[in-house]
Amino acid sequence: MAQPDLQGIQTFAETARHLSFTEAAQVLGLTKSAVGKSVTRLEARLGVTLIHRSTRRLILTPDGEAYLSVARRALEDIQAAETSLTSQNRSIAGRLRVDAPAAWGRQVLLPILAGIAQEHPDLRLSLSFTDRIIDPIEEQVDLVIRFGETPDTTGLISRKLAEQRVPLVAAPSYVARRGMPQVPEDLSRHDCITGVRTDVPIGYRLTGPDGRPMRLRVTPTHEVGDGTAVVDAAIAGLGIAQMPWSLVAPALSDGSLVEVLPDYATATVSIHALWPETRHLLARVRHVVDVLALRGRQGRL
Repeated sequence: MAQPDLQGIQTFAETARHLSFTEAAQVLGLTKSAVGKSVTRLEARLGVTLIHRSTRRLILTPDGEAYLSVARRALEDIQAAETSLTSQNRSIAGRLRVDAPAAWGRQVLLPILAGIAQEHPDLRLSLSFTDRIIDPIEEQVDLVIRFGETPDTTGLISRKLAEQRVPLVAAPSYVARRGMPQVPEDLSRHDCITGVRTDVPIGYRLTGPDGRPMRLRVTPTHEVGDGTAVVDAAIAGLGIAQMPWSLVAPALSDGSLVEVLPDYATATVSIHALWPETRHLLARVRHVVDVLALRGRQGRL
């Protein structure tokens, strides 16, 4: 199999960015003819048409769009790897694709990443905030943040960022109406708010009589698919919920929520950063993970 033509790939990517052989030639310092011939040679090697030519404009084909997304990423990764290995130039640059839990990502992670991006103007962010567990290798994500267990880490590097308690909480209005549970078994008679997850059992993390963590299965009265909405539902008095400390601390501080079963809800959840082994050389990944780990040690995650 013929080796990839990196110059041809770069020429195609620049042409696709401008949809103009002339503008691509100006950026690359080549002639318009050289750019056109380079793209034609790439198409011939691949056996597909990447760009439709007409006398008026250039249009990417579906194959061209698919190839461009991979080509751009590959070129960015090569540039970033060279940057990270060059002692004279270790700037944080290129596109960083991050996935994190929805509520925590918006409330905690986004401000941190915004600060990093402001410090490093050549860093470009692609962020997705979802409570769905994704495979970063399959979905081509550079860095994922996960709470709790990380059972499948094949092909991934994992680093623990922090650990925080996950208290049970309820609104004072709910407690006044339904009473305060005294032991975990009382939860079976209360309205429980949970997330919507198919990858983990539904239940609350508690500390058992032997001091070991346990998961108490509950029948959810209300299922809510977003962490922020879970907290809002609890504040509205719909029932008892369990969320990481960082998401409920403001509401506990201002009295919108109170802790339920504090002697039992002492279990903690770990926050991990995971990234594909192939991304380990990328300076932008290492820098963001280092910043998050520092925030974790400072208790700011």
